[in-house]
Amino acid sequence: MTRKLIENINPHEITIATLCSHTSLQIFHGARIEGFKTLGITVGKPPRFYDAYPGAKPDEFLVLENHKELLQHAEELREKNTIIVPHGSLVEYMGAVNYLNLEVPVFGNRRVLEWESDRKKSRQWLESAGIPMPEEITDPADIASPVIVKYYGAKGGKGFFIAKDHSDFEKQVDSTQPYTIQRFVHGTRYYFHYFYSPITSKGYTLSKGSLEMLGIDKRIESNVDEIFRAHGTLIEPTFVVTGNMPLVIRESLLPEVFEMGERVVEKSIEMFGGMTGPFCLETVLTDKLEFKVFEISARIVAGTNLFPAGSPYTEYTGHNISMGRRIALEIKRAVELNKLEEVLS
Repeated sequence: MTRKLIENINPHEITIATLCSHTSLQIFHGARIEGFKTLGITVGKPPRFYDAYPGAKPDEFLVLENHKELLQHAEELREKNTIIVPHGSLVEYMGAVNYLNLEVPVFGNRRVLEWESDRKKSRQWLESAGIPMPEEITDPADIASPVIVKYYGAKGGKGFFIAKDHSDFEKQVDSTQPYTIQRFVHGTRYYFHYFYSPITSKGYTLSKGSLEMLGIDKRIESNVDEIFRAHGTLIEPTFVVTGNMPLVIRESLLPEVFEMGERVVEKSIEMFGGMTGPFCLETVLTDKLEFKVFEISARIVAGTNLFPAGSPYTEYTGHNISMGRRIALEIKRAVELNKLEEVLS
């Protein structure tokens, strides 16, 4: 099915579409700069804030009653030569099964969702790539020091909690949801914004294609990032993501940053055919300068919103662009090289 969908695209009439949420501003803005038409997918009336940002307002909107209704518009989207750029909100709101069954070309490899959304499989992927991770606690009865408990899926940190022992865990856990337990690691969080291109043969080259690192951020999570202001009070920390802050890292650590990204990409090629486009390794850096990767996001992340005109790192590439524009540029290059099948699924 996928090959036929891609073969039927008119490369001269492509429309870039995404859900009006998450990272849509930079996706639409970048697509427009690279000469593509844009389509905003929205549930209910289109958000008015796009009127304040005309450079990032989609050319047209597809208004739905609910996210799953997008499946019913597949033929209409194909007629517009649409390529959908997925982000965390689109996949979470549609549901994984609906996203995988959407008969519209998607940027990147859909198969990565199977490995990213299942925390056991993502751990298998990362550990087999030689990526250092926090210790996993498989039996809650073994909790004897602080741990962080995370539910499956892209929920923006909602519901995550810290437990100091087994009793504390039992008081807080929602056993109706699948979860993972990780030893709590003290350190500084760094979220690295990588981009893997299977069709680029220069730069930081891999066995196939090349790897870029476009920026770094840390998430602002409420209320854990401000809890120090309530010193001495009994406030339980929460981890709902409310925003992002830009970061740069010690230059001496960049070789390891690229090596981690390289190992993850190479293993993805081996295991399920690769993961084209943006991905993010979410890490903690300890005071011993040791990385622990606690999660991977295999598509564009909201931290890239910090850099609509590029980051301190893209400045050095000679092409200072956002991640949204980098996606559009990859599609544009794939058209020029007649390699759309290598960047879409």
